[in-house]
Amino acid sequence: MDLLFGLLNFLDAVVIEPVTDKFFGIFDLNGRFGLAFLIISYLVAWGVYCHRLRAGVTQASSYWQFLGGSRVHFHRSALLDYRYYFLRAVLKVLFVVPVVGIVDPYIFSSGDWMAFMTNLWGERPRLGEDMGLMVIYGLGVFLVGGFAHYWVHRAFHSRWLWEFHKVHHSAPVLVPATASRIHFVEKIGGRLAYLTLMGLYAGTFYYMCGGEVSRYTLFGVTYLVFIFNTLAANLRHTHVWLSFGPRVERWINSPAQHQIHHSDNPRHFNKNFGTNLSIWDRMFGTLYVTTPEPENITFGIGEAENRKYQSLGSLVFMPFVVIFRRWIGRLGVRRVAD
Repeated sequence: MDLLFGLLNFLDAVVIEPVTDKFFGIFDLNGRFGLAFLIISYLVAWGVYCHRLRAGVTQASSYWQFLGGSRVHFHRSALLDYRYYFLRAVLKVLFVVPVVGIVDPYIFSSGDWMAFMTNLWGERPRLGEDMGLMVIYGLGVFLVGGFAHYWVHRAFHSRWLWEFHKVHHSAPVLVPATASRIHFVEKIGGRLAYLTLMGLYAGTFYYMCGGEVSRYTLFGVTYLVFIFNTLAANLRHTHVWLSFGPRVERWINSPAQHQIHHSDNPRHFNKNFGTNLSIWDRMFGTLYVTTPEPENITFGIGEAENRKYQSLGSLVFMPFVVIFRRWIGRLGVRRVAD
């Protein structure tokens, strides 16, 4: 009986609770894939549809068809994304949280950096906390987070790490849930990079201010994240072409720019790694700007490769299988050479 209760408690903690939390998370404002942000994005898409309908530049017979219709939203890949959205909650509990928890004590926290700088340069006078200081701190959090994401994203386009990021790019159709089609190894790498850079930033900021500073939020979310999530962020993983135009896209990433990132056309490869801002792509030579005229794009990594990622198991295990086979192949070549 104790074994049964233990098993039930394990299932509740590892499967049931994470999945239910993931479901109810749709109704809060702490993630892009929230109901409020989805509604805003699809209202923007409705505006785009009406504009193109009046201009006579869309062949869609209805708004539903303009969004992609059943061929997109009930495509095998989209159905897989809906299921993987909930599986990721389980993978987070099983892998991401434990690994990050093991490594986290070895990463300098903001307190560690504050102590280091205090020992090096002495204490700083405490500044009075006000709204301006909170807003500046929140802006820094946003920028550092975007910088970390840019370089992690770019790193996962390199040879070995690409096998894990390929999971995300293997979707031949895009729906908002595709944003969650991220391998847990990539989530671990992203989380550790974020903690490392954020610890350095927060520790430096706190030291300069003489103590910790609260971050300014809107509805419990860092205000800039909230603002950018309202800019039709969920259209990035759809077939709705929404360009902000070359001038704006030098600063802010549009849905069209991220769709370019998902293109299987070689001229679009390794472009637009940023999430909300385009400044990092512009600074490091990976920016691709778009125009209101839609480009002809095919999503994915090629039909042959796309077919390898058509199940939950393949999304989780295929990167390890490919890397293992590559290692075995290299060992075989070395033995023949010897």
